[in-house]
Amino acid sequence: MAVVTKRRQRKSEKTELDPVPVQAPRHIIEDVYPSLNGGRFPVKRIVNQPVDVWADIFGDGTDVIEAVLVVSRPGGGGEQVIPLRYHENDRWQASFIPEKPGRYSFRIEAWADPFLTWQRDLRKRIEAAQDVALELQEGQGMLERAGLEPVSDAERLLSSEIAVKMRRAQSHGPRAVSADFPLLVERERAACGAWYEIMARSQGKDPTRGATFDDCIARLPDIAAMGFDVVYLLPIHPIGETARKGRNNSLTSESGDPGSPYAIGAAAGGHDAIHPELGTLEDFRRFVAACRKHGMEVALDFAIQCSLDHPWLREHPDWFRKRPDGSIRYAENPPKKYEDIVNVDFHCAGAPDLWRALRDVVLFWVEQGVRIFRVDNPHTKPFPFWEWMIAEVHQVAPDTIFLSEAFTRPKVMKALAKLGFSQSYTYFTWRLSKQDFREYLTELTRYPEREFFRPNFFVTTPDILPFHLQGGEPWAFKSRFALAATLSSNYGIYNGFELLEHEPVPGKEEYLNSEKYEYKARDWDKPGNIKPYITQLNKLRRENPALQQTNDLRFAQIDHERVIGFIKESSDRANAVAVAISLEDGAVKEFWFHFGDMTVGPDDDRRHVAAIENLVTGERHRLEWGGIRLRIDPEQDPMLIFRCLP
Repeated sequence: MAVVTKRRQRKSEKTELDPVPVQAPRHIIEDVYPSLNGGRFPVKRIVNQPVDVWADIFGDGTDVIEAVLVVSRPGGGGEQVIPLRYHENDRWQASFIPEKPGRYSFRIEAWADPFLTWQRDLRKRIEAAQDVALELQEGQGMLERAGLEPVSDAERLLSSEIAVKMRRAQSHGPRAVSADFPLLVERERAACGAWYEIMARSQGKDPTRGATFDDCIARLPDIAAMGFDVVYLLPIHPIGETARKGRNNSLTSESGDPGSPYAIGAAAGGHDAIHPELGTLEDFRRFVAACRKHGMEVALDFAIQCSLDHPWLREHPDWFRKRPDGSIRYAENPPKKYEDIVNVDFHCAGAPDLWRALRDVVLFWVEQGVRIFRVDNPHTKPFPFWEWMIAEVHQVAPDTIFLSEAFTRPKVMKALAKLGFSQSYTYFTWRLSKQDFREYLTELTRYPEREFFRPNFFVTTPDILPFHLQGGEPWAFKSRFALAATLSSNYGIYNGFELLEHEPVPGKEEYLNSEKYEYKARDWDKPGNIKPYITQLNKLRRENPALQQTNDLRFAQIDHERVIGFIKESSDRANAVAVAISLEDGAVKEFWFHFGDMTVGPDDDRRHVAAIENLVTGERHRLEWGGIRLRIDPEQDPMLIFRCLP
């Protein structure tokens, strides 16, 4: 008997210790959109464009639910409160327009509104011709308890004016509050841009010496005339002498060899210095200003590696790893060796100072007017560093854009994008067939990738001359350019692409006599160049907002295995473009472009495509049976591009 009493006593004590959740929120908020990993990472949006927020909101009983979207603005800009609207099936929606770049967050709050519930029920009773005397007294009591003057007239009690006053005055009881969801809002250039990559020292006319920033400035009218938005510079810093690479990546250099620009650091300085041959810091600022004058901006290469002559090796030897014999460990990616550079140790004893020094390098160039950085091999550095460093830079300059150059495993590339990189290199370069492109673009534009991963399609780079361009056929260069410039809103080419440069190291996807290891001078108007083609397509990109975004992409049915077709539509639905591009060979191709059930136009007035207008020739064609017969001669132009007319 005593044992039973003790058990009852313990049970009673436990009950008293557990709080009874009578004041817990009665509503559930779930399936919030947009969000990544439950709010762990920010989704990405563009300034001055609507941000749509959706959530499932429901509770017990039948009380009227009120819900608001609370947006926290960056930089202590306060909060914006926006009512959510009921859509259907317990789904609610609201939207807001961020007016400046920065790191926002939003949350959702929901509660039961007793007065709105009372108003709703009173209307039903009046419609049913019931006696509502007691209900009117109840309503007056609610007004009194809220500190408002009583109203005896039923019509006024049911007015929206009284409802608004009560919303402000009455006590609503416990609110359900969602998690805070981060949102990274960036400027338009993060979403759309045409990049032109240059080796600064190769922009002059003398192949025996390096060019200066004045030579680079002289090239800007030509680059701007082709329609590029971003001039991306390979590293412009002093280059080390020790273990300097020779021509064609030789391990030994000869007198006069300039070395690889990625062997950063010499007696003249490190990551915050200019190579003396190029000029001074003031010359660089003039270059930045000249780009701006031509409607372009500068992107700098941020490569975290040091030559053996970098000042940091002398000033901070603890930032670098040593081998068992005490010698410094140079960079390796077995079996590859990079004898002219060494890597910093992100987890060394002085790591906090190292991390701050790298952040300060970026901020130094921000002070010089640079707002775009292409980051070399970020996947070989710690994820926490990038998340911290990008956030630190955004506190100072929220309009800064970071491009991740990570040709690695897809999940790693996506993780870097989640951590804050604005754009990402992709595997576009190695996609060849129609099926390749359909699968890859479907992956990049699906949910959730579309919320954080912005692809930048580089056709070539200083390190990559793909096999499919090594024949030098103009149609192949045009086809690859057209694919990059129309499939993705961000794309890039490496200088010399417009001249059809294609001589490879035999058996490799690398340039022979690469300017990474020698001086080079070019005739930028060399006969046979495709500059007019590039200029024309960049013009079409600027004239058609549908081409300035990536996610709204629908593939069309094409009855030819070596022709790809798709439709892109602008975010405001005012512009729709259809594109057909020849793939893989230069043969003439005839095919049926089938639009099927595809519709275009405003959300409230979607219509089937009735006709198309050739954006190059201006010719118009009406569709028959939902499609049109077309012909492409790649030797003339491997692309057909049309405006869709509903």
